[in-house]
Amino acid sequence: MSVSTMEPTARLRKSRTRTKKVSFREALTLSILRPHQYDLRPHCASLICPDCNTWVPITGIQAKVHKLVPHHAGTAHEDAPIRCSGSNRQVIVNVKFEVWERRLQEGGAETNGRRSNRVTRKPKTAVAPAVMQILSPLLDAKAALKMYEAHTRNCATCAPSGRTRCTDGGRLAHLVAHKRRTEPARRAALTVREGLAEQREQGLWLLRELQWASTASSVRRADIQRAHDALVAMLQSLTPKKADGPQLNDWERADLMCAITLLATKVEQLSR
Repeated sequence: MSVSTMEPTARLRKSRTRTKKVSFREALTLSILRPHQYDLRPHCASLICPDCNTWVPITGIQAKVHKLVPHHAGTAHEDAPIRCSGSNRQVIVNVKFEVWERRLQEGGAETNGRRSNRVTRKPKTAVAPAVMQILSPLLDAKAALKMYEAHTRNCATCAPSGRTRCTDGGRLAHLVAHKRRTEPARRAALTVREGLAEQREQGLWLLRELQWASTASSVRRADIQRAHDALVAMLQSLTPKKADGPQLNDWERADLMCAITLLATKVEQLSR
């Protein structure tokens, strides 16, 4: 089989069609857009299409007429190929490259200044305490010894001699030793706290007594004056000033006399 000596040549392809059509819609002016919404670099001149919110290249960036390339509104290979209404829309480039670049850098510096550089550490999960550590403040020496003896009787690892212990047995043994060592100090502190609480109660009781003693005389005078005024009013109703005034019958007079007697007794008791 003979080998061909001809050099391979590229197949002639049709050139890409260029359209001179311009959309009838109003032209886009770059000066009214924000610096981050368009790109004026010569090799990637583009802007965000206001209709589909996608980056679209600008054709003829070095020419007199600038416009958006024809493009679809949806995502490529996912949505139906529907032509965007912003295709071939004219773009008025009235912003120089140096001005756009300076505005973009100033906006980036301002944004970086607003961002916090503080590193937020992930909170560490606290280790759950053992059962012995939870029960330790609640037990005294006798209760800890009873728990240790009950554990020793039911545990196969812990020997009665105390030479070999399991994890819980060792913790209980240390707890018993700790409670025996700190029991006198705990009882002394408890006695001091109880004495302080009793002194506080006595001080509050004395304070109440002193406060009542400072106001007892004025309260007694007010009670006597109140009872005396009520007694005078009842005596006046018993003997009306006008002769033609309303007269009391026997039942009303008897009730009034009983009330007068009670008030007189009360005034006498308060005056002692």
